[in-house]
Formats: sequence, C-alpha cells, structure tokens
Amino acid sequence: MSHHSTVQALCNKMGNQFFYTNLLFIFYISCHYYVSVAQTENSTLSIKAVNLGNWLVIEGAMKPSLFDGITNKDLLDGTQVQFMSAKLQKYLCAEHGGGSIVVANRTKALSWETFRLWRVNESAFNFRVSNKQFVGLGNQAGANKLVAGSDLPGNMETFQIVRNDGDPKKIRIRAPTGLFLQAISETLVTADYEGSSWEDNDPSVFKMIILNHTILKGEYQLTNGYGPDRAPTIMQDHWNTYITEDDFRFISTNGLNAVRIPVGWWIAQDPTPPKPFVGGSLEILDNAFTWAQKYGLKVIVDLHAVPGSQNGQPHSATRDGYREWGDSYIPDTVATIDFLAERYADSETLLAIELMNEPQGVNLQSLKKYYQAGYEAVRNHSLSAYVIMSNPLDRDSRVLLQFAGAFSGVVIDVHYYNFFSDKFSKMNVQQNIDYIKKYRASDLSSLTTSYGPLVFVGEWSGAWKVQNASKKDYQQFLQIQKEVYSHATFGWAYWAYKCDSNYWSLKWMIDNNYVKF
Repeated sequence: MSHHSTVQALCNKMGNQFFYTNLLFIFYISCHYYVSVAQTENSTLSIKAVNLGNWLVIEGAMKPSLFDGITNKDLLDGTQVQFMSAKLQKYLCAEHGGGSIVVANRTKALSWETFRLWRVNESAFNFRVSNKQFVGLGNQAGANKLVAGSDLPGNMETFQIVRNDGDPKKIRIRAPTGLFLQAISETLVTADYEGSSWEDNDPSVFKMIILNHTILKGEYQLTNGYGPDRAPTIMQDHWNTYITEDDFRFISTNGLNAVRIPVGWWIAQDPTPPKPFVGGSLEILDNAFTWAQKYGLKVIVDLHAVPGSQNGQPHSATRDGYREWGDSYIPDTVATIDFLAERYADSETLLAIELMNEPQGVNLQSLKKYYQAGYEAVRNHSLSAYVIMSNPLDRDSRVLLQFAGAFSGVVIDVHYYNFFSDKFSKMNVQQNIDYIKKYRASDLSSLTTSYGPLVFVGEWSGAWKVQNASKKDYQQFLQIQKEVYSHATFGWAYWAYKCDSNYWSLKWMIDNNYVKF
C-alpha cells in the first residue's frame, strides 16, 4: 500500500470515529434537551391534580371505615398499652427500656412502662419495649421470668391477652407455656400462674390502659387485623368501590388534569406480596392508567409507603410507628421504583414518579443517596417522565434545591397544610388567608429558580383549625390557595378526592359548590 493510501485509510478511520463520537454526543444532548424542553413546556401546563388517597394505600380517614369489623379493633399493630397490677397497683416496667428484666414497681407510667403491640392474631401479641426489644420468657435458668431482651419475636415472645367479658380493660396475660403472668412482688413477675380468678387481689389480673391517641390505622393494621383469610376480600372490595372509572370522569369534567396515586412498596411484589399485605393492587393501578387515558388525565405515581417506613406515620404502612428506613432499605426501595418505571414508561399517561412521600427524621445524606439512585432507575426506562423528590417534613423547604438542580426533569414536592401545627389553632379566617398570601407565597418564590427544579405543591387542603367557619369563609380560603399555588412551576394536587371529613374531600367540595376549577 502506498504512503498516500495509508494516510487516506487512516483519515477515513478517524473520520468514522469522529462521526460516531459526534453521533453519541448529539444523542446524549438530545436526551437531556428533551427532558429540559418537556420541563419548560409542562411548567406552563399548570398541573391541577387531586390525590387519590385512602385507595391503594390505606389510611384511617375513610368513609365508611374498614376498621370497624376487626375483632379487638382497639388492639391493632403499634397500639401502645400499659399494664397495671390489680393487686399491687403498680405498672409493669421493662427496666432500662429493654435488655433487662420486667418488674412491677412503678407508680407512674412513662416510656419504660409502655409497650407497643405486634399483633399475631386477634388475641395473641408481641410486646415491643422502648428500646425496640421484645418481652419474652427467660433462659433455662429462669424460664418463667419475664425479660425484654429479644431483637426479634418468636414463640417465646408471644402472649395472649385474655379480656374479662364484663370489663375488657381487665385482662390476664397467658404466656407461651399456657400459664399466666403474675406480679408476685414489685421485683418479681413470673409466668407460672394456674388460677382463673378475676378478683382484684389476684396477682394475675391486670388493668390494661390503651393509649388511644397511639392507635395506628394504616395498611398494615388493616390487613393484619383481618388476617390472611378475610383481608384479601376486604381489600379487593375496597379497591373496586372506593374509586371507580366514574370518578376519573368526574375529575376530568371538573377542570382537573391529573391524579396523584399513592402506592405502597409491596405493589412491586404483586400478586404475592409479603404478609400481611395482599395482592391485587397492581391490577387496580393498571386500571387507573386506562381510565386516566380515556378521560385525558395524567398520572403521578407516588411511592407513599417505603420499606421500613420513612416517617412512622400510618400512611407509610408502618407496623408500630417506628421509622426504620435508612441505607439498608435503599436497594429494595430503588427496586420498587425500577419496577414502576419499567411497567409504565411507555404509557403516554405517565407524567411523573414520586420517589418517596413525606420523609421525616431520615438521614439527609441517605435520602440524597436514594434520590439519586431512584432518579437513575426512572431514567433507565424513561427520559420524559418527571422525577419528584419530596422535601423532608422536618427540614427547610430549600434543603434539596441545590442537590435537585443537578438533574434534569426533577420536581421538588412541598406540602402545605394550615392544620398540623399548633400555630394555626388560634388563627381566625383572615389570619389563615394572610398566612397563605405571605408565607406560602414567599416560600414558593424562594424555591422558584430559572434553571433549577420545578416546584409541586403535592398536598394541600381546605381543612383548617377555624371553628364554625361559614361556606363563604371556606370559599375564600380555597380561592387564595388556588391563586398562590398556581405559581408553583409544576402545579399542585389537592388532598384528597374522598375522605371521611367533608372538608378534606374534594369531591364533596365540588358537589357542594365550595370550589371550582
């Protein structure tokens, strides 16, 4: 080959490499440009959505309530109880909050004297103490003595609560051996009583104090409360009737253009999710996408409940009110996002996927680590779907602003309620309205940047602390929120479509002419 031919071949090879390098560069830029353009275009769409809460993730605020049919419905998972010896008039106490013996020597009940229930069936429970250990029987040397030292419950940590027919707060506690607990003295509580008396001087009789404000009403409590035989039917009936195709038609014809649908992490393992959750919700979510497309609505899929619970609230499907989510749960949480993104990426109805709802008390670096991994999981399947990052409830609303600005097609979600803080308790109508005009508007303005993430008021409501407010008062309160939140660059979503309280229920508000869109 001549020198000229060699040079020509080399030039051709370099030219091809240059061509393909440019092609890849153009593809990369176009992908990001597509998301950026979509972000710019959709920021003018003014997303006006409603949350379909209480549907695929259970909360207590439903009408009719699903919890009323549960046997011992006041003893659900996470309910906090205290036990007072009828004979000694002293409370059972897990010394040091756990890791030691159980005694009966306290005249006042605080955290060490309070036990969280893990429900095994309608009458059998595990007792979790404040250090997150479980009460059980001792080792072989003291097999009838109570200790609170197990990190996980088993047969030896399972007790039956036997309630008195005439007074359900008077109880006896049957140990795994079949014998009853008895408070022999203030420092000696054993599981070896064989009697059956209900007299107050009987050492095996206790008064159970249920801390009613701690009763959790979420998906875990409902499904575990009914148990594996009844829960599937209860849930399927609820899914089929609580929200229907006609509701999607109603939403569309009343000026809204999107729905935010809360889902739980177990949906990714449908139809056989881990117990006590039951399968079937995935098919309902598929139906929701079909109905949304039929009536011209967009869908925001919101991972409302993550493994381990991100905030300890019932709507996170926590078992007992403890927040457990952290680094060890990130892989499973990302896997759920990956599942949802893959399943719905090709649907023109998919508007966004929200990576987590209302984190509270979680480590910020862990949250950012997860948000980045969740973002990448969505982008592996979709370049057009927005990725929504919920702002931590216990942090400044701008805490994610710089972090989220590094990604394309990202939205920060903030929730605005004039309800869940004592400062609203004494506000009158005008003060509530002024608060929206001044503080909410200012907060939205501080979040709005030219090149940063979009902003979404993902939850707000017409409910407030004002007593005896008139219809006109509600109308004014709703109107000012509509006006202020319309400046959110992504849009807003009302909580919720249906609720047990009329003023939390957008459908009722629309039907009764409190608000129009």
